[in-house]
Amino acid sequence: MAPLAWCAQALAAPPNIVVLVADDWGFGDIGALGSEISTPHIDSLARRGVTFSNFHVAATCSPTRAMLLTGADHHRVGVGNMPESMPAQHQGKPGYAGVLSDQAVTLATQLKDQGYHTYITGKWHLGKTPEKLPARRGFERSFIQADSGSDNWENRTYMMLYDKAYWFEGDRPATVPQDFYSSKFFVDKAIEYLSAQSDSKPFFTYIGFQANHIPLQAPKEFVDQYKGKYDAGWSALRKARHDNAVRLGLIPADAPLASMPRSLEWEGLDPEQRRLHAQHMEVYAGMAQAADFQIGRLIAHLKKTGQFDNTVFVFLSDNGPDPADPMNITASKHWVRANYRTEGPNLGEKGTFSANGPRWASAIASPWNGYKYFAAEGGLRVPLIISGGTGILNGTRSNAFTTVKDVMPTLLEMAGVPAHGDTYQGAPAVTMDGRSMVPLLKGTSPAIYRADEPVGYELAGSAALYKGNYKLVKNIAPLGDGRWALYDLARDPGETNDLSKAMPERFQSMQADYADYAQRNKVLPVPDGFDLQQAAMHYAVHHYVLPKLREALPALLAVLALLAGGVWWWRRRRAARRA
Repeated sequence: MAPLAWCAQALAAPPNIVVLVADDWGFGDIGALGSEISTPHIDSLARRGVTFSNFHVAATCSPTRAMLLTGADHHRVGVGNMPESMPAQHQGKPGYAGVLSDQAVTLATQLKDQGYHTYITGKWHLGKTPEKLPARRGFERSFIQADSGSDNWENRTYMMLYDKAYWFEGDRPATVPQDFYSSKFFVDKAIEYLSAQSDSKPFFTYIGFQANHIPLQAPKEFVDQYKGKYDAGWSALRKARHDNAVRLGLIPADAPLASMPRSLEWEGLDPEQRRLHAQHMEVYAGMAQAADFQIGRLIAHLKKTGQFDNTVFVFLSDNGPDPADPMNITASKHWVRANYRTEGPNLGEKGTFSANGPRWASAIASPWNGYKYFAAEGGLRVPLIISGGTGILNGTRSNAFTTVKDVMPTLLEMAGVPAHGDTYQGAPAVTMDGRSMVPLLKGTSPAIYRADEPVGYELAGSAALYKGNYKLVKNIAPLGDGRWALYDLARDPGETNDLSKAMPERFQSMQADYADYAQRNKVLPVPDGFDLQQAAMHYAVHHYVLPKLREALPALLAVLALLAGGVWWWRRRRAARRA
């Protein structure tokens, strides 16, 4: 950086930073990228900044959040996989703790050490023991949900993965109020923390929404706006979003339409089934709009307090749309039905449970292929908006390849904070491997990665290697067959035409690049026959079934004791009669 530019940056007031993390949103879920869902407040941020159309995250939540907050590959900071989907053979191995490593320096830590106030509300999912909570990872004030999700209306777990909903304020267990709705509450707490700030120091506020993680739940006034919107079915939505991407210039006009699961055809459903499936998507859309509405409340607060103009906003999704449907799994289906209503006119309201399943997830991810959990673009390629800040181009779009690891170095540069090395305050530290996106934000460079520079990725056995416009990828079942394929994403963003046989040299060299990535990041291969669903059920047994059995054990022993006593009394009495 030139001396005059450095002096100008040093004299400027450091910007406030707001990071908004949506959960399980597809690429086309925001209006700025052609969505039919109303997101006016997120769209207003897009008009004030840069929308990234080639931005990549991990295919599940906690690995993405680990990279977002550290700027380093998730294997290097302890979150090689989510605890809920980790093979037993990986547990405890280097890089596979499932929680943030002590040597990972977070964005919050660095900003706090440079005089920022640091706040977090909402989903955390990076550890819930005292030393792993946000209060120990650089956040001054925090109110978080520690696991993958929870009910959005009540203080209870959403699935048989956890024995309860784990909420914490600071380093103490907490509970949510009676009038709780997740998106509103997270913004309420963020505004509360900002309003309590009594000095003029800059702030870093992180809000991790539960929208749109299952269970899909939303206030009726938002859901009702989408009645009938999805009655044409998932194939129609998939085609409409593909066409919108063409219209906006996001993909070539002749780009093939990505495939989707063929196991259930809309035309083969009876009217009652169609209505129920359409309802699920209506709730999904209402949940997204409800989150946007709450983002609007935060924006209004910052404008009212005169802080908006000096605030940088980052909006992203943690991964693509979720194909999971607990009603398709026998054990979870019985649990859901025992705890929730799963149909009826008030789907989305308190006490109800809704999920989209793989067909709607495929449509939501359009124009890409696949969805959450897998290395297809639909699982990895999500919306990113960076808005505000000195010199940022307003209302523009970048198609440069970027990753979630690039967010932290970008924000550090915008805040005038130097990146740390392999030590931090005298202790060993994991260095960042992300790149600053500031050249893209200011239009001084068209790319931050060279066309011949490989960028690797792996999670739970599905993997990818990006190099220029080309992508090497393999996906485990049920989305894939575990074999490598090669795609030209510039011409074929839906990953429909495998070029591995047409380009054997590129195919082999990119496999060598991936092997190098895997070795450097200590990526462990998944065991043969690994199944994500079975891994989740194994986790449920250890973290829901066994805790519930231990909880019920005293009562069970008491009942057994009474039964034993009754049998003893009956036998003794019968023996006395015979005597």
